[in-house]
Amino acid sequence: MQIDLPIEKKIYFASDFHLGVPDYDSSLQREKKLVTWLDQVKHDAHSIYLLGDIFDFWFEYKHAIPKGFIRLQGKLAELRDQGLPIYFFTGNHDMWMFDYFKQEMGIVIYREPQELVVNGMKLLIGHGDGLGDGDFTYKLLKNFFNSSICQWLFARLHPNLGIWIAKIWSRQSRISNNAREEKFNGEENEFLLEYCKQLEKKTHHDFYVFGHRHLPLDLKVGEGSRYINLGEWVHFNTYAVLTGDSMELKTFESK
Repeated sequence: MQIDLPIEKKIYFASDFHLGVPDYDSSLQREKKLVTWLDQVKHDAHSIYLLGDIFDFWFEYKHAIPKGFIRLQGKLAELRDQGLPIYFFTGNHDMWMFDYFKQEMGIVIYREPQELVVNGMKLLIGHGDGLGDGDFTYKLLKNFFNSSICQWLFARLHPNLGIWIAKIWSRQSRISNNAREEKFNGEENEFLLEYCKQLEKKTHHDFYVFGHRHLPLDLKVGEGSRYINLGEWVHFNTYAVLTGDSMELKTFESK
């Protein structure tokens, strides 16, 4: 996708809201904060990219979706009705998103990283899970969960049972169980940074933009190339802003 970004417009990137955990009350407050953020950025936004794990669990049955999160859905629908482009990348927690957001709101869904060219700057954007070498067990599980057989089997469960099982599973996730945020353990231990460096040897990108890692990071990949991780909204409330010639990580401070 190629974009000619007007000087007065910006592109916003955010990920890892993990709505639904660790409990109802804190998730609701986070959701309200996100709605406030969307209201703030809509005035100069060219487009908004949500890079996965927006929900800590999501599954679309034929006639049902998970209960809750109506404030965020309503705000996204409002922005789309006003003509603001919104793009959704599935993460490892909401990979079972199918066509509900596309049909109801016209939000484009991506399941793999995508290249974006903005005013000549080349970006690679995605959630970030399953990239690079190693982690074979997770990659096998991801392939199974993404399979039509697994999705068909889960859809056979009554929503009350299926969503109950998923909520128990969600309580075991790292974002739900971490009392404190993730730690940075040096560039050599950042698997997404290593993935970017390996890819940069083959194809240049000005920016690599991912979520999943749960740490706001801005690291050098190579000459004229940076890796941006968007962090998460349980602890950090961070997002990235792209203008016509630069990208910056920011923290949302609700008033």
